[in-house]
Amino acid sequence: MKDETPQGVTDSERFLSELCSRTFLYIWSYANPFKDDGHEFCDVLAVFENHVFIFFDREKVLSDFIEGEDPSVRWSRWKRNVVDRQVKAARGAERYLRSGRKIYLDAKKTRELPIPLKLEDVTIHKIIVAHGATEACKNFSESNIHGSLAISYGESANIPEWPFIVHLDRSDPVHIFDTHNLPIVLGTLDTIKDFSDYLNAKIDAISLFNLLCYCGEEDLLAHYLQNTNPQTNKHFIGSPDPTFDAIIIAEGAWQDLIARQWYVETQSANKRSYLWDRIIKNACDHWLGGTLLGDGHPLNEHGAIFEMAKEPRFMRREAVDTMLRAINAFPDTKGRPARYLSLFGSYCPEKAYVFLQLWIPPAIRGDDETYRAKRQEILRIACGSAKNHYPQFKKIVGICIPPPKLENNFGEDFIWLDCTQWTEEQCNEYDRLNRDWGFFETGTPNVQRAVEFVLPSHEIGRRNASQQKMRRNEPCYCGSGKKFKRCHGT
Repeated sequence: MKDETPQGVTDSERFLSELCSRTFLYIWSYANPFKDDGHEFCDVLAVFENHVFIFFDREKVLSDFIEGEDPSVRWSRWKRNVVDRQVKAARGAERYLRSGRKIYLDAKKTRELPIPLKLEDVTIHKIIVAHGATEACKNFSESNIHGSLAISYGESANIPEWPFIVHLDRSDPVHIFDTHNLPIVLGTLDTIKDFSDYLNAKIDAISLFNLLCYCGEEDLLAHYLQNTNPQTNKHFIGSPDPTFDAIIIAEGAWQDLIARQWYVETQSANKRSYLWDRIIKNACDHWLGGTLLGDGHPLNEHGAIFEMAKEPRFMRREAVDTMLRAINAFPDTKGRPARYLSLFGSYCPEKAYVFLQLWIPPAIRGDDETYRAKRQEILRIACGSAKNHYPQFKKIVGICIPPPKLENNFGEDFIWLDCTQWTEEQCNEYDRLNRDWGFFETGTPNVQRAVEFVLPSHEIGRRNASQQKMRRNEPCYCGSGKKFKRCHGT
């Protein structure tokens, strides 16, 4: 069993562990794991599905430069200790993983990493967190707003050293965060899907353009959030213009973004989506405590909790909105049995959720064990009936709770129904079981799939109308050769 308390040797490692526990949830992130030789593997390791995130955290204070001193000397020494060595360690960690050697949670090697690694189809993200240069960076240049490290990905040969600019080889990309932008990135991209999508978009841009350069990771994030492909409804980095071979993101893009009304409203709208996170965490707490009923193992990739953890933030917001509307619509009566069923989609077009509120008066429930088993069976029938009415879905996730209007006990039941191979016998069986319940018999409502976008749904139209005006202010430059001009994505 895993302790959910954020761990780490230093204060910065503990802070990193805490941030990762929020983004990846604590059962999928592990602080200070070990190799089979007893040496520490990395500072934080997060594993989910076919994604592995390797974090290295290093802190060493870089003091202000003295007048008359060659700043490149002390900068080179700091960068070599805090960045270059960690980059080398991260690449070594990737080789270790790909070799198939084991990861342990303790130095004595008594507990193996409980999540199997799919080495044949794994994406490994190498992330360095470099602390200690923020104040020196701000004091070195008045143009630097927050002391973030500037990053460039390109051909590293013959590039001169210059303080607070980290040049990285684009052939084997490593992500560099710092004290200022680490909480911004993990706080904004605080689901596994959102964070991995951003890193993947960044890798795509590094591969596509001969040069990707930005003044701080937060500025690149702002650029990413404001660029959306209208065909895929996904964010991207760079420009669709095939003639550009370089992208430069100027200082202040993040400051501009967070001051915009649509971004402020989006962040406000996202607050209610954390109910989804709390539901997942509650199930994980019960699993760790040995009180989770049924077969809902959170680490099982064929399970309801795992499917819920896949959802990006925008989808969690849409799901919670649907659930709250259903909760408010439940009939306010305690005298007789009642139920209320809702169906909503996922970011994955082949997956749907059944949300069932079921009320049985305590006087006729029977004992708790019998009642809970009956409630799970009813949820299973609802999920199977959903598949019969919506044949396009291959996965149905069921969530059942007592109506909060009538009961404070918020015990949830979860079901994951694999509908990939849906036989005629199954279809007939669920039709028969549904005769007593009549799920979906009042009609087949439309399932609206949410659009992947940083904006809340009521803001999409308003932003599209003013998009061109906003784009003129975006501090992004694209170019070919030595010629650059402003670029505004789509």
